[in-house]
Amino acid sequence: MATFGSNPRSLTGRSPAYGFRFFVYAVICIVLMFYDQRGGWLESVRGAMSAIAYPLQLAVNSPSAAGRWIRSNFTDRAQLTAENEALATELRQLKLKSLRFSALERENADLRRLQEPLPPLINKTLIGEVVSVELSVLRQRLLINRGTANGVKKAQPVITADGVLGQVLRVGPWSSEIILITDAEHALPVEVLRSGLRTIAVGVGEADRLTLPYVPLNSDIREGDQLVTSGLGGVFPQGLPVATVTSAKRDPSQSLAHILATPTSRIERDRHVLFVWFTPTHPAAAGPASVESEQSVGSGTYQPLPVPRATPTTPPAASAATPRAAPDTTAPRE
Repeated sequence: MATFGSNPRSLTGRSPAYGFRFFVYAVICIVLMFYDQRGGWLESVRGAMSAIAYPLQLAVNSPSAAGRWIRSNFTDRAQLTAENEALATELRQLKLKSLRFSALERENADLRRLQEPLPPLINKTLIGEVVSVELSVLRQRLLINRGTANGVKKAQPVITADGVLGQVLRVGPWSSEIILITDAEHALPVEVLRSGLRTIAVGVGEADRLTLPYVPLNSDIREGDQLVTSGLGGVFPQGLPVATVTSAKRDPSQSLAHILATPTSRIERDRHVLFVWFTPTHPAAAGPASVESEQSVGSGTYQPLPVPRATPTTPPAASAATPRAAPDTTAPRE
């Protein structure tokens, strides 16, 4: 039962004024939506409301944005250290690959140079790889990974893409020892390419120097001349580059000139060598020449001891060997 001063309510417990208000508001909203869709009357109102609400949106979203910024700028140190180590390892691996690729490129270039056209006298070649190097004043030697199993034989010539390197000194089944032309115990018959002068190049125990100790003062040789193998002795094929003359000094008080040359083949640049087989144009003689200097160095091969001169095979005539005895004119005593 309603008391005095209380609001009248319907049977549902709600005031009739609330329902009327809802109806009025709904009608207004429908009318506004209809005209806004047709004419866009509320665009300016929405823009003004967005401008007013934007600072509030920033204020609401700022804590989460600040948290994301802090997490991105203050990442765990251990994670960053691990990433740096992984990147450093990858960089080292890439550098090693780059070095290997560069080495392979140089090796391929050297092998291509070794396969360049050789003199027609050369019948067969074999590529070998340097295993060890011994460069001292007393010994200029190499160890190559080729031996008798590959057909290598003693005294066989060895060259590079730049010229003559040396020859086989000792040979085993799978390796061979090479004596370089710069070894103090090696001598090589050479020829001056410009003038055709023939002489002997002798090593001095230095990797970048040869000497020509048997050149007369009036010989036609000068700085810059190219020395090639003469083919004498039958050990090296003719025409292979040997050295370049770097010094040609003449002292009138001496009978021989002082000639120095630099080998064209440099072992510090080459990793691969070439064993050659060829048909000699000047077969080796039975003995060295009668010149004393050539007797001591041999005929282009490694000969630590002098080779004796060749002896005649027929006995000399009696008249040339001993004088005929005078007849005995004294009669024996009776």
